[in-house]
Amino acid sequence: MRKAFHEELDRITEELVEMTRLAGSAIGRATTALLDADVTLAESVIAADIELDTLREHLDETSIDLLARQQPVATDLRMVVTAMRMASDLERMGDLARHVAKVARLRFPNSAVPAEFRAVIVDMGRVAEGIVLKAGAIIAARDVDAARSIERDDDAMDDLHRRFFERIAASDWAHGTEAAVDMTLISRYYERFADHAVSVAHRVIYLVTGTYDANAEASHEDDEDHVRPA
Repeated sequence: MRKAFHEELDRITEELVEMTRLAGSAIGRATTALLDADVTLAESVIAADIELDTLREHLDETSIDLLARQQPVATDLRMVVTAMRMASDLERMGDLARHVAKVARLRFPNSAVPAEFRAVIVDMGRVAEGIVLKAGAIIAARDVDAARSIERDDDAMDDLHRRFFERIAASDWAHGTEAAVDMTLISRYYERFADHAVSVAHRVIYLVTGTYDANAEASHEDDEDHVRPA
């Protein structure tokens, strides 16, 4: 029975890694849709979000069933509970990629991104894809050192986020209110995407060590993921 239980825990880990892959694909394709004003690609990102939602639901159901049947303790209990929280983070990352795609769809056939922001969007997309793939590797290997180093990737995203706001707030902004709102939302979506990846890494640290940085968690609380374009 214990062997079967640990096989189920392994499957939960595999599902979490698959969720990171899906989130990475979503943000990559959403970035391309945004830059290229590709409404077909944007629609595919929006439609594909159901895969992440379904995986999260399945993982939650499996975890609750394991808690009820196996009554795990110590590390096994941490694994089950932490997996549910990581799945929530990863589902929200998919939601944020969907929000980016919705902005692309909203402004079609025009591009939502002024020319001067294209390079920064490319960098944000690159950092977002990289950080979620790193999160997947951290989950698979339970790599505490890599989990602690992920903050550097988040710092890179934060720097890009600040560059956005400095440019939007500049006195020579010439793109109007609509573009300012779009750019503000888009930048925030990428920044929150990275925050959730950091939260996943913190949860792996807790899983392995049994200690949790409450201050770090508070700094990445979900304070606005509900904000969506029309």
